[in-house]
Amino acid sequence: MQPQLLRSANHLRHRALLAAHPMAKRLLSLMEEKRTNLSLACDVSTEKELLHWADLIGPFICVLKTHIDILEDFTPRTPDALKSLADKHNFLLFEDRKFADIGQTVSLQYAKGIYRIAEWADLINAHIIPGPGIIEGLRQVGGPKKSGLLLLAEMSSKGTLAKGAYAEKARRLGEAHSDFVCGFISQRRLSDQPGMIHFTPGVKLKKGNDALGQRYRTIEEVLLKEGSDIVIVGRDILQAADPIATAELYRQRAWNAVN
Repeated sequence: MQPQLLRSANHLRHRALLAAHPMAKRLLSLMEEKRTNLSLACDVSTEKELLHWADLIGPFICVLKTHIDILEDFTPRTPDALKSLADKHNFLLFEDRKFADIGQTVSLQYAKGIYRIAEWADLINAHIIPGPGIIEGLRQVGGPKKSGLLLLAEMSSKGTLAKGAYAEKARRLGEAHSDFVCGFISQRRLSDQPGMIHFTPGVKLKKGNDALGQRYRTIEEVLLKEGSDIVIVGRDILQAADPIATAELYRQRAWNAVN
């Protein structure tokens, strides 16, 4: 396979037609329409910041990735405001909750509590450590809502155990549950199924590392060499002197890398 052929604008349209999951169809179509394969990791601690960045960077992204549980001032109105901005700028909401418990527990974490993630998140993710029961538990809640699940197959941090045989197991589980799983968090393309969308974190304009073990690779390495679909970028945009210009630079480089 030549992975770049599967991610050009024409092939995004083709993949959307072939994808089994409605959220995969929606995301692939959105990427083609907006000409973007950029996701913003919006790891901020106040509602004001979250909504500011969602509105400011929303025109350049296909997915906004949140950590809703780090907000210090979350209220039930926060998800409604987020959904309004997602509609305004045409992007999906991905809550990076990283579920990692037995099926019964994750179904409650997904549907209940103060965050009620199932009511607003288009995408969620989960570790495969508990086995297939975690997929079944999340599917009971998210399946009827046509939400999508991403499996955490690989991570970008130094010393991660999520690699090799573990990643292969994640791939097999994802493909076996493609009616709910619509992709992976990974460092590379794992699946040839057209409806499986690969998200890769740890992306910057230049390679490097941070003080806590995060490793960064370039857009071209992730998309061209490793065959991923969507790059996840956070601090490089949020901390930029000109965030709008930086977001557009990332969008252009990521889109042009595969088109």
